[in-house]
Amino acid sequence: MKRDFNEWLGQFRNSIADYKYYVDFDKVYNNIDKIKVELNILNSLIGSKNIEYAFEELCKKYPEIIKCIPILIAKRESEIYAIDSDGEFVFNFIEPNYSLQEYKMFMRKIGLFDLLSNHIINNLVDYVTGVEVGLDSNGRKNRGGHLMEDLVESFIQKAGFIKDQTYFKEMYIKDIEKKWGLNLFCISNNGKTSKRFDFVIKTEKCVYAIETNFYGGFGGGSKLNETARSYKMITEESKSIAGFAFVWITDGTAWKSARHNLEETFDVLDNMYNIKELEDGIFDKIII
Repeated sequence: MKRDFNEWLGQFRNSIADYKYYVDFDKVYNNIDKIKVELNILNSLIGSKNIEYAFEELCKKYPEIIKCIPILIAKRESEIYAIDSDGEFVFNFIEPNYSLQEYKMFMRKIGLFDLLSNHIINNLVDYVTGVEVGLDSNGRKNRGGHLMEDLVESFIQKAGFIKDQTYFKEMYIKDIEKKWGLNLFCISNNGKTSKRFDFVIKTEKCVYAIETNFYGGFGGGSKLNETARSYKMITEESKSIAGFAFVWITDGTAWKSARHNLEETFDVLDNMYNIKELEDGIFDKIII
């Protein structure tokens, strides 16, 4: 029985975030531990009346504190570019490439001397912990993608498939062709496209190539439209391949902003499912 697209889309979820999606505190604490000694040394500058002299003397005694400076302005890179009327600089904080006077200039102009000398903060370890939490929030996009992959994989395993035996993660087209003797040139632009599928399930009758993604929130723009169009193309090009089936598992309320392109793919791709259908045991029904 043909499914109703609007009813199917109405089952989409706004989020699949677990508790570890928001902040990877293990990563935060590990990053802090790497520089905790140096940060505590720098703590001696807090409230200093002659901070430039104190910084210079501290650097002479503990030159390793220089490496901590980028994280104080929420930068992970070891090189920082700056230009003004005094010149153009690319400061290296792992292998210092300027004089101590010029690093003092950096600290002054960037605002760190003011931050430290005027008691705007009380402890650099606490301060950098907050910085690390903020920077780690940038990793949510990647974690979101992994959340969907992990969720789909759990249902693949629940259906009885075994990793690296009957299902495989992140397989390229060329590897699928080599392993099972399929000709997938029509979906690889005659071998020019290095396409990788999130999962591949192998049964006696068929090779199932699975793509997964989740787009939460309420807007996705051109990215979602392009995704839907590209998967529609794979669907149409793969229909003539015996012993091969394309499966797309997607979800997320952001799709409502790209519903027309999604519906076009829905109309031609029978093996297109959402999370609710996974929960209802769709793998048990379609994988044969």
